[in-house]
Amino acid sequence: MKALIELVRTYDVDVTKGRIYFNDVEICQSIELPWLHNVQEMSCIPEGEYRLLHRHTEKFGHHLEVDMVPERKGILFHPANHAQKELRGCIAPVMEIKGVYGMHSRMALNVLLRNIRMVGIHFCSLKIRSL
Repeated sequence: MKALIELVRTYDVDVTKGRIYFNDVEICQSIELPWLHNVQEMSCIPEGEYRLLHRHTEKFGHHLEVDMVPERKGILFHPANHAQKELRGCIAPVMEIKGVYGMHSRMALNVLLRNIRMVGIHFCSLKIRSL
């Protein structure tokens, strides 16, 4: 069974807000840096389709890497609650957004990871688009 993880974005000056869908069902939201033309460590990544890889580090625990991002490396899905202070181009899944702040990020990441585990990461793809 293949699974599509879709991140549907809304761009703002201070933060990029998104909704994350797993096979057309919304499972959480997201915060990212604003779109600044893919400038490393200052911008969210371009819209497109990407492969996901599973990662584990001491800092973030289990999380995801977005593979094959043009002109970027080390783009992750990891917990964070404030895009400007905690993200350098990565994506933070969150359960709720209040202004520029994401709420319950670790919980949202766990929801995303649990859905991916059900089908296996090798059968998942990520599509990023805007409204």
